[in-house]
Amino acid sequence: RHTTNPAIATGDGVAMAYRAGASIANMEFIQFHPTALYHPRGRSFLISEAVRGEGGILRTRDGTPFMTGYHPLADLAPRDIVARAIHTERLKRGEPCVFLDITHLDAEFVKRRFPTIYQRCMELGLDITREWIPVVPAAHYQCGGVRTDLWAATDLPGLYAAGEVACTGVHGANRLASNSLLEAMVFGYRAGQKAAQEEALPPGTGHDVAVPPHGPHRCQMDAIEKTRSRLQSVMDEYVGIVRTTDGLNTALAEIHEVRRDAESLLAHSEPCVDLYELRNMVEVAALIVQCALARRESRGLHYNTDYPATDDVHWRHDTVVKAGIVQ
Repeated sequence: RHTTNPAIATGDGVAMAYRAGASIANMEFIQFHPTALYHPRGRSFLISEAVRGEGGILRTRDGTPFMTGYHPLADLAPRDIVARAIHTERLKRGEPCVFLDITHLDAEFVKRRFPTIYQRCMELGLDITREWIPVVPAAHYQCGGVRTDLWAATDLPGLYAAGEVACTGVHGANRLASNSLLEAMVFGYRAGQKAAQEEALPPGTGHDVAVPPHGPHRCQMDAIEKTRSRLQSVMDEYVGIVRTTDGLNTALAEIHEVRRDAESLLAHSEPCVDLYELRNMVEVAALIVQCALARRESRGLHYNTDYPATDDVHWRHDTVVKAGIVQ
């Protein structure tokens, strides 16, 4: 339920490529940014890691700093370590969030150094120079996607993929900060170069697709939102930062039920963009869980408490799904 992504990010590219027959890889590797704003009246937005870099301290509600118990670098530990630590503290204490404290820094310095964060928090009635910032980990980046070669070509002839929709391999199991923009630029350029060399398809190739209206009827929208909310709850509970095999199996069973609901809506409702986006979200959710179940180890952004160690002997390779089969 906590995400830094816009509402339009519904996995359409990955889902469409998969249904068309392309290979999908490494969907289990989802990066959670450790510190997104937690606020009931505002959509999550990033509280930059630079805030911790300038001396911000993560605390529990009672003021206890906790990162020293998780990593030698404490609050400057890698993203996945910090995200798991926050997740653990929230569960341990039954709290919805933890707090990032920069009140010990000079107020004018904070306003100059973090003007956007300061302004957006002030708009929500939170003065970060005087109050702790409530934060929670949020789904931030998908390292997996449509599998490509080094020229952005997929195994589906004529289909190229670049950006977050693609799995080029450059991020491995855990993306480094800022590399996503560089990857999108390089592979977008390469995709354009290679696609320009392809022979043009003859006129009439393919099928005409009717563009559905964007706005569903009110009663239809209620059903879509209910189904989407159920899917989000399943993913939040069972497929988050810390996973278990039983939880992943439960998630897969729940997703199958959600898929039936979505297909029923598609069959008996007027077509609309929201319905197609829901179908794509269900498809991508299933791919994530299938990949996570297949990988019987913990590596990078995938952490399963039943397999807490990294197993280079058996699992130092991509997890690939094609036509319903996980390799």
